[in-house]
Amino acid sequence: MNRGNFIKLSTAFGVAALCPSIISFTRTNMLPSEELIGKGNPQLFGDGFLLRKEAYDAFLKMKTEALKSGIKIKVVSSYRNYAHQNRIWERKYKKFTSDGLTPIDAIKKIVKYSTIPGTSRHHWGTDLDIVDGNVNQPKSLLLASHFHNNGPFCKLKEWLDEHSESFGFYLVYTDNGNRKGFKYEPWHLSYKPLSLKYLKEYKELNTFKMLQEEKLMGSEHFADDFIKSYISHNILDINPELLP
Repeated sequence: MNRGNFIKLSTAFGVAALCPSIISFTRTNMLPSEELIGKGNPQLFGDGFLLRKEAYDAFLKMKTEALKSGIKIKVVSSYRNYAHQNRIWERKYKKFTSDGLTPIDAIKKIVKYSTIPGTSRHHWGTDLDIVDGNVNQPKSLLLASHFHNNGPFCKLKEWLDEHSESFGFYLVYTDNGNRKGFKYEPWHLSYKPLSLKYLKEYKELNTFKMLQEEKLMGSEHFADDFIKSYISHNILDINPELLP
């Protein structure tokens, strides 16, 4: 990372962790900090899934419209609090290290698809993982190959490409070959009218300090360079339509 990018990244995500007397932030309080990292108690709506009210209403409209084309949008994952994300983190960390990976390699493997607790967009109640419930469900639901060519969710993907943005839902982790961070996820949509604002709020948090201080399994291996790269690539290298 060149010096210019490092300065820009560090300013956005909390060099205050290193120089608290120099830098401070005035947050606009769109959401309490606790809700941005999955530790609050947001008001959520849904039956079998949970979203913010505005995102929930928009999703129901999109689901109703998709049914007209024979597609039954099924939610696989929606709101996840910090504890839920931490269970995912610990399960994968234990598995990968027991399989023989070093702690550092296990962490790198986890963050190809799964977020570090406190940094997930699913903490906001704006994001969904979805499939088509009207087709035979493959054993491993969330594989990119299922959404292309002759995959079971190909029809869903084609419909979403044409219609989802009109309901406010945008793909987060695109298949742009130049994008870094999380792998391509054709199943992950975000409700832009809210998540755009929440990411702006999130960028004002001292994420750098949080990731250093949280006592997560394996977090003693979170070197400074890893945290900087994670913030730059996994949190911010997303669909540019979702960047404030």
